[in-house]
Amino acid sequence: MSVEGKVPADGMLGPRVEGPSPAMAVAFDIVRRSVWAIPIAVIASAAFWGLDGVFSTLYGLAIVIVNFLLAGWLLQVGGRIGAAAMGAAAMFGFLLRLGLIMVAVLAVRDQPWVELVPLGLTIIITHLGLLFWELRHISSSLAFPGL
Repeated sequence: MSVEGKVPADGMLGPRVEGPSPAMAVAFDIVRRSVWAIPIAVIASAAFWGLDGVFSTLYGLAIVIVNFLLAGWLLQVGGRIGAAAMGAAAMFGFLLRLGLIMVAVLAVRDQPWVELVPLGLTIIITHLGLLFWELRHISSSLAFPGL
C-alpha cells in the first residue's frame, strides 16, 4: 500500500495484463494447428482399430482441443486480475485440467464405441505434438520478431 493508504494502480496481486491475451492467441494457434492432425490421427486409428478407434480418436482430439482452450482462458482471466492470479491459474488450472481429462476418460471408458488404446495414444501424442509444434513456432517468432 502506498503512503496514502490506497492500493497501487496495479493492484495487490501484481501488474495486470491489459489488451489481447497472448495465452488465448497461443491457444487458438494450437487449435488451428490441430486441424492438420485430425485426418492423420483418424486414418491411422481407422487402419488399426476400425470405426470404434475413429470415434475414440475424435473424442480424444476434442479433449485435447478443449484442454488447450481452457488453459488459455484460465491464463487470460488470471492475467486480467493480476500476475499472482495468473500464476495461480497456471498452477491450479493444470491440476484442474488433468482432473477434467481423467473424468472425461472415466465417463466413457465402458461405452461400446470406446477403444482405450487409441484414446490414450491420441491424448498423449496430440498434446505433446501440438506443444512441440507451437514451441518451435514461438521460438522462431521470438528470434525474428515481426515475421
